[in-house]
Amino acid sequence: MPTRFTASQSVKIAVPHQPIPIQHYLRQPQRLVNALVDNSRIHQLSEEVFRLKMRPLSFMSLSIQPTVDMRVWAESNGIIYLRSLACEIRGVEYINQRFALNLQGHLSPYQHSSGTFLEGKADLEVQVDLPPPLSFTPKPIIETTGNALLKSVLVTVKQRLLHHLLADYRHWVTSQISEKALEDNGDLPILNLD
Repeated sequence: MPTRFTASQSVKIAVPHQPIPIQHYLRQPQRLVNALVDNSRIHQLSEEVFRLKMRPLSFMSLSIQPTVDMRVWAESNGIIYLRSLACEIRGVEYINQRFALNLQGHLSPYQHSSGTFLEGKADLEVQVDLPPPLSFTPKPIIETTGNALLKSVLVTVKQRLLHHLLADYRHWVTSQISEKALEDNGDLPILNLD
């Protein structure tokens, strides 16, 4: 009988004003993925699909390391969606064959009288048949521990989002402005002042 664990996490971020609206930045889902997960643990499978190797997780006496295939895409209005497509648990074949992960989330920009904000939510659900002796542990203890573990995963993702997304957005705006300035100056004749 599978045991089900769930967690949800919401986020609201005030976006400092920049010369290029954040909606333009959000049309590049790979930048969001890079803000959420360390670059060394990402493998891009296609334009919208990424394989994320999560950090090892300890659950009771088990240590597992999920690898999740995630689709991340942006709508023209700047809303980003993410959805898990597949998951593999390497190293523990019993769990891998009896494990299902479902992650869905969105991040959307909106204007308010006080400025621009990003608002998002992620819902994570895992179903797993636990091996003995874990299957003999009282269900409330298993569920509380599993739900807390999923919550900690989402809190870590939220912290990375809060710290890395706006920094990357600022960096992106600066590089876009520099590129535009170089393009504009490229048409000017070069003066030889010798």
